[in-house]
Amino acid sequence: QVQLVESGGGLVQAGGSLRLSCAFSGRTFNRYAMAWFRQAPGKEREFVARVDGWSGGNTAYADSVKGRFTISRADARNTVYLQMNELKPEDTAVYYCAVDPGAGYAYWGQGTQVTVSS
Repeated sequence: QVQLVESGGGLVQAGGSLRLSCAFSGRTFNRYAMAWFRQAPGKEREFVARVDGWSGGNTAYADSVKGRFTISRADARNTVYLQMNELKPEDTAVYYCAVDPGAGYAYWGQGTQVTVSS
């Protein structure tokens, strides 16, 4: 059974930083692509960042976070991170991590709230 547990959310002032973590269990971690999504109140869930599996290192980002957010993975710890710098009020959302076993994002965490005050 695959489980993902996010942590690291909280309240931060604009311009500040947070690092989100997503702990993964239940399968072999290093072969799967991992991603972060977010959902703001009244809006649809949107893609934030993705890192490929097999320690390939390939990453992708939404235009809105490029240059400010960094996704990384620590396969030995079964964990994926999202370092968020220069946070803006519009980054306020519930952040979710997700796993792509190869046919789409099949597994999701419960989410962690990020609130950026102006």
